[in-house]
Amino acid sequence: MERTSSLSTPEHTASGWVNGFIGVVIFSGSLPATRVAVLEFDPVFLTVARASIAALLGVCLLWLFKAKRPARNQRVSLVIVALGVVIGFPLLTALALQYVTSAHSIVFVGLLPLATAVFGVLRGGERPRPVFWLFSILGSLLVMGYAVSQGLSATPLGDLLMLLAILACGLGYAEGAKLSRTLGGWQVICWALVVSLPVVAPLTALLTPASFSDISLPAWLSLAYVSLFSMLIGFVFWYRGLAQGGIAAVGQLQLLQPFFGLALAATLLHEQVSQGMLAVTLAVILCVAGAKKFAR
Repeated sequence: MERTSSLSTPEHTASGWVNGFIGVVIFSGSLPATRVAVLEFDPVFLTVARASIAALLGVCLLWLFKAKRPARNQRVSLVIVALGVVIGFPLLTALALQYVTSAHSIVFVGLLPLATAVFGVLRGGERPRPVFWLFSILGSLLVMGYAVSQGLSATPLGDLLMLLAILACGLGYAEGAKLSRTLGGWQVICWALVVSLPVVAPLTALLTPASFSDISLPAWLSLAYVSLFSMLIGFVFWYRGLAQGGIAAVGQLQLLQPFFGLALAATLLHEQVSQGMLAVTLAVILCVAGAKKFAR
């Protein structure tokens, strides 16, 4: 596994979009899986348990490939990544999914491209063209407009938690992508998991239920998915894609995530997906092409 080069070529950029797309497909199952898991697991336990499992796997990967330790000036960024995507986003979404359905929460994921792009400017030094922001903001407004039309005040706590989760995730994405340019995509998420291990491992032991006899197979499979795929494998592709193709540009692929997530929510969880929700999701997806064209 090699580090991601900072050079930008057409082939390099195309690889970034492919890697980013794979990452988005993997992440699309995160919220439905979390929704299943929190029905039987405590949300805080779920957050620290998935991070602990992924961190142990990350330690194995770092040892197996004899990865170099991060430089001193990279450690603060790793802490930001850990707080954003290892602890912040999983915890906030797990708490939110006690109040809202996975289909409802997935709509908020449409805000992630805008959040990622903003933090890409603030932390990654990127400067997309002005028209890019038009498409990115339009997609976000479509998402929020639909949420408000469905009664945003009906679950104010759940919606607030989802908004905070999006901000934490956007920061973690942008910071990790910037760091991936020098440290490497898979190394970033593995080291971020290692950074979080001294916190999440003791909490996992402390919060472990006295018995797991009442936990069903779907809940166990959901825990396995969010630990292995959402917390580790997805980031290997995602961070590499962001570093190769640009944080703001490839980040717009997240507009596809609601579409995949809604399909999973409907097929696996049998949640109702309205025509309005599908229409908004499709309209948001159309913004990807425009944002991609004017991202650089």
